Amino acid sequence: MVKNKLFALFFRLCALLFALIGILKSIGVFSGTVSFGSFMYYTFQSNLLAVFLFSFLAVRTAGSLRAGLQGCVGRHTRLAMVCAVDLLVTMIVFWALLAPEVPASYLWTFDNIAVHTVSPLLCLLDFILFSEVRLLKYRDIYYTCIFPLFYLAFATVAGFSGYVYYYRLTPGSIYSSSLISVPVRFPYFFLDFDVLGVKAVIYIVVLFVFFILLGHLIYFVDRKRKPTE
Repeated sequence: MVKNKLFALFFRLCALLFALIGILKSIGVFSGTVSFGSFMYYTFQSNLLAVFLFSFLAVRTAGSLRAGLQGCVGRHTRLAMVCAVDLLVTMIVFWALLAPEVPASYLWTFDNIAVHTVSPLLCLLDFILFSEVRLLKYRDIYYTCIFPLFYLAFATVAGFSGYVYYYRLTPGSIYSSSLISVPVRFPYFFLDFDVLGVKAVIYIVVLFVFFILLGHLIYFVDRKRKPTE
């Protein structure tokens, strides 16, 4: 575990800046085509969680400098673990389930790599480098579900209330080649109650099991780490 406070502060400020730039560029701030609809997706809401994490940790690290340049910079282990898991799921679900449906021209853009890969890995790296070892409690694993549960409730209410994420072109009938625009009220295919019906519940359960399993993995890896003097 790294105990150099200046290094921790530098890392967290850089991570904060990168996470902010990734979000701002993805929503079109730098191109002048701002779309706040992006924040209806779990990806961007979880990336805001990363911004909160790095902001909070940077402030706490800066405040601890008065006590010296060496010392603990990772007592907020539970918060760091929860954010790491919630962001890692963003990365894994995108690359495993969503990437095949995304245009290849978008996959390797800065916007995509920033929010779906680099920011999640920065959260994980912060946890690995700075978190005090063996402070996690077993119950902390289940705190990883709090944020996605709020998002699930948010997306479900928004969808059934009539919010439209985008329009999908689909054949008008089996007898016609004409296409019609169908409103898509849910952010991801595995949460699309309009298409899947109650089968969407199966996907939801599987995803939450994945959150818990990933939390277990990080918890047990943390238990194997040796404290530094």
